[in-house]
Amino acid sequence: MAMPPLGQRPPEAAREWYVSGRVQGVGFRWFVQEHADELGLRGWVRNEDDGRVHVYAIGNPEHLDRLAARLHQGPRMAIVRGVEQREAPMQQLSSFQSR
Repeated sequence: MAMPPLGQRPPEAAREWYVSGRVQGVGFRWFVQEHADELGLRGWVRNEDDGRVHVYAIGNPEHLDRLAARLHQGPRMAIVRGVEQREAPMQQLSSFQSR
């Protein structure tokens, strides 16, 4: 991937994921928060009423790919059965939060 000219930020993208399986009550939101912060992403993670975890993130597409790979693994006690990914509209966010 080519580097942007000096002083310019690389292009950003927004994606969201729905993670299913045993993903609530196992530290999944904390896991996502930690990895998103390490990657410099903005967005949020929350539990859904149907048992899935919903993740929304904005940032460098390469960093979003790295987060996606981590979502497929999850923390030690999780059992990830599926990860549904889609492109998402950009939101104005300044950090990554667990909701």
